[in-house]
Amino acid sequence: MSVVEFQDLPLADRDREWDGSAANRRLRDWAGADHGPNDRYRKAFVWYEPADADKFKGYKFQIADIVDGKLKAVPRAIISAAGVMQGARGGAELPQKDIDGVKRHLEGH
Repeated sequence: MSVVEFQDLPLADRDREWDGSAANRRLRDWAGADHGPNDRYRKAFVWYEPADADKFKGYKFQIADIVDGKLKAVPRAIISAAGVMQGARGGAELPQKDIDGVKRHLEGH
């Protein structure tokens, strides 16, 4: 299974904007993931492709950002990911066996 283990991250403010590209840059800096993903980087995501675990492109559904130096789950990112899982933006291409796990992970927040 390639669903990331649930992290009981603190929540960012509900009105915090979500800019996935900017959040990913901050995450890479915070995690020290200069040349590829690592365990700290993975904590901000819901799912990754095991065959591409060492490549940034292998990670989907980033739901966390660095806020005041801490990794926090961002409500708008969680809502966006949940929408994709329900078919928004063309849905998600994930293995069938991982879909329920991704949904449970998102519901945990």
